[in-house]
Amino acid sequence: MPELLDETTQLESHTVGVYRTAATVKGGRRFSFGALVVVGNRNGQVGYGYAKAKEVPQAIEKAQKYARRNLITIPRIGGTVNHEVEGTYSASRVRIIPASPGTGVVAGATVRAVLEMAGISDALTKCYGSTNSRNVIKAVFAGLEQLRTPESVAALRGVNLEQTVIAVKIERGKINMPVVRSGEKARGPVNTVGQERKGGRAGRPGRGGPRRRGAEEAQAPGDLPAGEAPQA
Repeated sequence: MPELLDETTQLESHTVGVYRTAATVKGGRRFSFGALVVVGNRNGQVGYGYAKAKEVPQAIEKAQKYARRNLITIPRIGGTVNHEVEGTYSASRVRIIPASPGTGVVAGATVRAVLEMAGISDALTKCYGSTNSRNVIKAVFAGLEQLRTPESVAALRGVNLEQTVIAVKIERGKINMPVVRSGEKARGPVNTVGQERKGGRAGRPGRGGPRRRGAEEAQAPGDLPAGEAPQA
């Protein structure tokens, strides 16, 4: 569950994992804890931090402090990235691919935490090699640092670029997105199955149906039970 760190900057913290290590000493084993934390404002700023301490809360607090120092700003287009990137760190390799609106973040828990804190709501990802959380996060940040905007690329090349393929796909995807008017709530489906059987099964009245009359009530006033003769 993300934790709000600062209301002014809207920074949130997400703990990816807590790890325990033990060192064997003369008197026994000495434990220490490490915390891996991702911090972001869900609007283009994101950072990560790893710290160790003798207690879990202290480790998380130190990791949050380191993550706030290492914040980076990434460019976005809508809710996805501008182009496909691939980051590598050690034996981990992560590829981030743009996606049309409504796709969502297709990723594992570690990569999802970074992308959601960065404000990316639509992306496809794939991890290769090692799945160690620290290596994967560093590979993701290595890929995010490669992101460029069309304007910066046009300025470097000295040319005028047309609308990119990703921008065209995003505009096309927005047309198919459902439009919800302000003040109106989406209505859920109405279940009509079984309404025609409110009285119970055929031939048997249900709980709310009319009660069956007794045999004596069903007899006509002039009828007599079988085997009895009329009195003179």
